[in-house]
Amino acid sequence: MARSCPLLLLALTVLAASRAPAAEWEGALKATSRVLVDTNASREFSDAAATGTAGLDQALSLLGSAEGRATFERSQLVGRYELGVRKYLGFTDEDTLVQAGALEGSLALGTEFGVGLEGHAKDRRGGTRAYSDLGASAFLEYAPDVRLALRVRGGARRFVYRPDATANFGGPELGVLGRYRFNRRHSLSLFGDWGSRGYGTQARARPGTTGTAPDRREDGALTAGATYSYRGPVAVGLTYAYQESSSNSFGETVLRHRLSGNAGVRLPWSVTLLAQASLGFSSYPDGIFLSPEIILVEEDEGQNSLSLKLARPLTETVDVEVSWGLWSTRLPRNGLTYTRQVFGVGFTWRD
Repeated sequence: MARSCPLLLLALTVLAASRAPAAEWEGALKATSRVLVDTNASREFSDAAATGTAGLDQALSLLGSAEGRATFERSQLVGRYELGVRKYLGFTDEDTLVQAGALEGSLALGTEFGVGLEGHAKDRRGGTRAYSDLGASAFLEYAPDVRLALRVRGGARRFVYRPDATANFGGPELGVLGRYRFNRRHSLSLFGDWGSRGYGTQARARPGTTGTAPDRREDGALTAGATYSYRGPVAVGLTYAYQESSSNSFGETVLRHRLSGNAGVRLPWSVTLLAQASLGFSSYPDGIFLSPEIILVEEDEGQNSLSLKLARPLTETVDVEVSWGLWSTRLPRNGLTYTRQVFGVGFTWRD
């Protein structure tokens, strides 16, 4: 992972400083190991009529996470680190190493307001979608009671796509997140983000136009949506998100709608069933999209997905898991499709 900004870490440490003689510390560790069968390990697009299992392969997956929280009299410091490794037997070019970390420091200003700094970093190596994603921002939070919380943030983001440097971008970002809890079971969240993305490449002119060519490529990225959550005998979450990337480069503008949901329920014999699903629809005002692989970078697995997992505890700290996932998408205009299924069996340990 790329090194975090030293100034950000220093500022977060200062925010966590307190005159309180002691702090309350919390932490958790988690590790998961799975044996996988992947029906499209090479992650290839194919003609809609094509069939076969040319991309079938087996893999070993290791996932680990660590998180901690230090709470002082008027401040708080929260950190999280995740590590993922996937090793294929045949398609070794698709072996991946993913690291992600986040750090947040906040300071209470009275009983309702708070300020803070946050930073995040994600680095993916291996395969055809290697990238680094870095960001840092300052935020102001308003929380008059346990039911309502509102956060406004402003910062900057840097994205580096290693297979193709023309997709690298950076620029300022603004965001807002509001959460309202109706009662202990029902809650609603509204979110919105906007970013100005500057690229190091020349913008592509619209075919058939004359005159001065566009300057450097610049995109405006907008995301807005809502999430509803229910916590009862069944845990349910439903999210709708609208994404718009408007570019001065011909063929790079894309509009996307995405609906996703998750559910969890306890079954007999101490078995837990977890389910996730998503549906996406994308449109391209220019009729084409020059970089379809970037969609997969941001979502990791495509626009439409369905996954199921059954987990049962073996001991107080170890669970056995059986999982299945399906991911698919279809590129407009050319009829190419992306379909992938992954079957897994493994164990999860938590402290």
